[in-house]
Amino acid sequence: AKCQCKVVPRERTNCGYPGISATECKKIGCCFNASVPSVPWCYSPKPKKVKKVCPSDPYHRINCGHPGIKPWECTRKGCCFRAHPAGVPWCFYHRNVEE
Repeated sequence: AKCQCKVVPRERTNCGYPGISATECKKIGCCFNASVPSVPWCYSPKPKKVKKVCPSDPYHRINCGHPGIKPWECTRKGCCFRAHPAGVPWCFYHRNVEE
């Protein structure tokens, strides 16, 4: 993503070799910006930001508990708890979503 390539020039970590082309740099998963001299032009992107969310669709829940689990037991396991609707897990795992 473009936002992953917004790295302050002095904080860039070299990702290529001298003379690498923009095409080759991007092909190996790196960022390329030749606008600032004396810093790496082919550099490592920032890591992706990921957040945990509780799935909104009850039919995509993946069970994280057992029948009759208490809300506090579920959240202590690090899972989501919603006591509705019937017929789906009420204690279920988070989903990781890129920010």
